[in-house]
Amino acid sequence: MATANVREKKQLMSASEMDRTLVRLAHEILEKSSDLNRLAFVGIKRRGVPLAQRISEKIAGLEGIKIPVGILDINLYRDDLSTVGERPVVQENKIGVEVAGKDIVLMDDVLYTGRTIRAALDALFDQGRAARVQLLVLIDRGHRELPIEARYVGRMVQTGSREIIEVKFQEIDGQEKVMLVERVDGDSTAA
Repeated sequence: MATANVREKKQLMSASEMDRTLVRLAHEILEKSSDLNRLAFVGIKRRGVPLAQRISEKIAGLEGIKIPVGILDINLYRDDLSTVGERPVVQENKIGVEVAGKDIVLMDDVLYTGRTIRAALDALFDQGRAARVQLLVLIDRGHRELPIEARYVGRMVQTGSREIIEVKFQEIDGQEKVMLVERVDGDSTAA
């Protein structure tokens, strides 16, 4: 979400470019999946969820098979919880799909350091042992801190340390686009 502390640099993807990318990703999943009946998608809350739902719909349109979609909330699995409190309240984390024995495609909007995905894997494995877990991201912006790579990537975008990728989905943000924004100093009065 653009605030006074960031400025928009450029639009990376329009709504139609996002849609074409999702069609391509759906085809890639179909090409690399041997048994669609064992496949399940899990979207990382928030923007991984509409991504997973849309790709499931694309595959349903192509193959006539609806891939189940689960929702994964990783807040209790993040390694930065020490800033929230000493002992977080643990809530039941049912994701809505069977994990055990399934080929799971974990989905998120942006892959950056890898810490979100590490937390998601912890949360996912608490639900059961999947046969295989693959990662799909709309944008891979580099700067990894952990050895995590996506199998399916919508677009690679090299970013600087002050730059941020903002993905906007109609379902969450009321608009549809991917933006590159840059953090600016609060005292900056540059035109």
